Amino acid sequence: MDLANVVPALFPLERDVFLKSHTTPKMPLPTRRRGNKVKGVQFTVMVVGASGNGRTTFVNTLCESEVLPHKILDTPDNAHAEEKVRIKPVSVELEEEGVRIALTIVDTPGFGDNIDNEFAFQEIVNYLERQYDDILAEQSRIKRNPRFRDNRVHALLYFIAPTGHHLREMDVELMRRLSPRVNVIPVIGRADSLTVSELRAFKKRVMEDIDHYDIPVYNFPYDVEEDDEETIQENMELRALLPFAVIGSEEEIDVNGEPVRARIYPWGIAEVDNPDHSDFQRLRGAILSSHLADLKMLTEDVLYETYRTEKLSRSVHSDIRDSQILPEELANQSVRLKEEQLRRDEEKLREIELKVQREINEKRQELLAKEESLRNLESRLAAQGLGMDGSY
Repeated sequence: MDLANVVPALFPLERDVFLKSHTTPKMPLPTRRRGNKVKGVQFTVMVVGASGNGRTTFVNTLCESEVLPHKILDTPDNAHAEEKVRIKPVSVELEEEGVRIALTIVDTPGFGDNIDNEFAFQEIVNYLERQYDDILAEQSRIKRNPRFRDNRVHALLYFIAPTGHHLREMDVELMRRLSPRVNVIPVIGRADSLTVSELRAFKKRVMEDIDHYDIPVYNFPYDVEEDDEETIQENMELRALLPFAVIGSEEEIDVNGEPVRARIYPWGIAEVDNPDHSDFQRLRGAILSSHLADLKMLTEDVLYETYRTEKLSRSVHSDIRDSQILPEELANQSVRLKEEQLRRDEEKLREIELKVQREINEKRQELLAKEESLRNLESRLAAQGLGMDGSY
């Protein structure tokens, strides 16, 4: 049975159940075969998490280069200012087991740093849906653009703060909103801040919360009837690791004559690539090798097809007079969405420009006031017959 033809026909409730498990007895997933690699693949990962949870360090460790800049610490003068979330795609070339990967990292600096994060939620959802709209418009054209780039996000790594307690309301809300649009993989950042027993208990509580709130995260699905034993075993192991507990480090230290990526503490070292210390290697291998094709397939055949069906259904019901959607209308809709985003970006730039101009004016007024004070002081000293150095 063709999965792409089945999923759009699902009712909303049935579709939500399908997205949670990615499996159903009536619609088995295609068999996954290990080792089927394509020479040169394009893959997009979005990373979301509040500042201080190790998101930037993880990405730089993953790519083995400084792909993302570290946030500049706030000063007392600007600590009170709330910074809005920004969507920043960055492209990098990687090679994994002989396969060249054109990897795009979509960073979201500013998320979770405000008291009200509703704007951040909506911005991220809008970005995910704009990529689907671009594909929908392109597929509806009579003449396709040979240089068109597919920017759909295939996996979203959500960084959970290592509190050791339960998921926060923000965590639950964010994952519930994004899961229908992207494969969400929960990650505990800076896992070395917890002891082994604390981390084990925290992982258990996080997965209990995910199950309680019915959050459809990507749980490394498998089919006992279709998949081979090796694939089933691997997916069971990866599922048991959820949420992945990772450590990042952009520096190497010498351990027994070998360079090792690690973090140094008074009690010892925490190695990034040591499975006893961190799930980093298992997560990296899953998203860039063993499950890369599966994440792309689910994005294209399940998540996108579901969105496409919803989009076309809304368009049809919004205008009963039209029996079908014209390609030109879809293309124009995509253009309007891009123009709206451009207008918002321009407004943000104008706000920044006005803020900088105000600060310059304030500094200029302070300087003029100091100059005036200095002139007054010179006048008083001159009247007393003294120079600036106090001499007669």
